[in-house]
Amino acid sequence: MDFALSDDQRAIQEAARDFLNDAANTDAVRAAAESATGFDEMLWRGLGEMGFAGLMVPESHGGLGLGAVEMALVLEEMGRCLAPVPFFETAVLAVQAVVGAGKAGQLATLLPRLASGTRACFAGTADRPTLSDNRLTGTAHFVTFAHVAELIVIATADDSLVVLEADMPGLTIEPLPSLDRTRRFATLTFDCAITPDQLLGAPGSAKAAIDRVLTIGAGLLAAEQAGVAQYSLDATVDYARQRVQFGRAIGSFQAYKHMLADMMLLIEASRSAAYYAAAAIDEDGAELAEACHIAREYVSDACRSVTGDAIQLHGGIGFTWEHHAHLYFKRARATANWLGSPDQHREALATLLFKDVA
Repeated sequence: MDFALSDDQRAIQEAARDFLNDAANTDAVRAAAESATGFDEMLWRGLGEMGFAGLMVPESHGGLGLGAVEMALVLEEMGRCLAPVPFFETAVLAVQAVVGAGKAGQLATLLPRLASGTRACFAGTADRPTLSDNRLTGTAHFVTFAHVAELIVIATADDSLVVLEADMPGLTIEPLPSLDRTRRFATLTFDCAITPDQLLGAPGSAKAAIDRVLTIGAGLLAAEQAGVAQYSLDATVDYARQRVQFGRAIGSFQAYKHMLADMMLLIEASRSAAYYAAAAIDEDGAELAEACHIAREYVSDACRSVTGDAIQLHGGIGFTWEHHAHLYFKRARATANWLGSPDQHREALATLLFKDVA
């Protein structure tokens, strides 16, 4: 497996970084975090204009037709700035659900919308509603960015996939207080009549597609987490050069250097795990699930550790609302349990590795 980036991949990475450094700077992100929705509409429009929303959508359906490695490069940059937009929900989860289970007509209708910037969310990572007699009923909790979504993709308890417009009669969306104010949660309550056109594939036939969405999503989320951790280290290094105690920059103290070195090692290993998972997704071979579980369980723990150490190394200012360090810590904590906790991924990995052991 070759981990060297091509010139085109480096260009994508640089384009994403340059755009996000300008459009999603600390002031813009904090303004969105303090707003009623936690959503930056101008940033979302810009991402759509650059084509990133359709990065993994086939060219035949209006996308860029690129792979998971390119997506990981963009997601790492998104993590660096805590981009307050439903990019992951739309460009990864919703796109993969439609690609994995949609019929030809649905691909032709839905994928161009997603590629052009129609906002989406994916429900069914925790509890799932029930589809029975063409009626969807029940509740889905902790659905990210549902309150600003235009399309809702739902995994049901009977392993169906349903796509609804956000203004669907019988659908209620209730925003929830969220630890991470840059990625808000909502509760969805369903009592909706479902037509065959709103089903991706046949009823009860989407288990493989749902499992694949969650596995690929878990692997790619690790790239975003690596970006969160990297920014936390970079900001701490900058602070260590500027903050002076006892006549010296605090970064010159040996104990401080040791903690920075430990943070760097965790990030380097995290990035390796995340890009290995992305490459495995693109190869679509036997290592896919194993690589994604490894990436998520390792990078989740590493990201929490790095962002926690960043707060400690910033001293008292790192704990205050005025400083950005706590926003990264909250993103790390909230994301660690989204799409499966580290323990759940370790259990899934153990099941994979020892499934043939009597």
